Amino acid sequence: MPGPFIPSEVLDHRRLVAWFSLASRQRFPVWQPEVLADRRERTAHLTNPKSAAVLFALRYDEAQQSPGLVLTQRPSHLKHHPGQISLPGGGAEGHETPEQTACRETYEEVGLPPDRLTLVGRLPDYLTVTGFQVTPVIGLLHGQVRFEPDPTEVSEVFEVPLSFLMNPANHQRRGLALESEQIEFFAMPYQHRFIWGATAAMIRNLYHFLYAAWTQCPEPETP
Repeated sequence: MPGPFIPSEVLDHRRLVAWFSLASRQRFPVWQPEVLADRRERTAHLTNPKSAAVLFALRYDEAQQSPGLVLTQRPSHLKHHPGQISLPGGGAEGHETPEQTACRETYEEVGLPPDRLTLVGRLPDYLTVTGFQVTPVIGLLHGQVRFEPDPTEVSEVFEVPLSFLMNPANHQRRGLALESEQIEFFAMPYQHRFIWGATAAMIRNLYHFLYAAWTQCPEPETP
């Protein structure tokens, strides 16, 4: 059975800022990232993963009931993960912080200047089976935003309502036979798009974080 959904009115930007601020100062909220058993086995051999970061860009607009999460679709001609839906981001360069990596990669991929973002926190790192230790960085956008995607990396930029993604009824657990093994993954079909894999898993961890924060501190002191 799916878990409880988070009402859209709870997902206002002031609560998110307050919850991530609390999380940066203390062990709050009490929760655990979710890792599927087969992925834990498939990443057990990774001893020196490469650092990477992705951006959860949440756009708030007075005309919308729920903020929108900015996602990208990769071109079908790419060698790695063609056509997949992903969060903007990529591998770290030099001694970058995860925030610097996420902002730089987002600017390179979709043309969003870092000064349009208010960064509010991070989620726990996510280890991919391809050998990347990915830090999800949370950023807020307000009002209309003009994206200029790099066609070599991004075929489309679009948004999905956060209220849709924060409803576990929209989270599917699927299996796939891959060569000699069976793998499991999360999927979140939305309209004609199929969000799955690492992107869906990190979105699901955002759900776990926000649900724990909401139930443990429903009315945080907001800025």
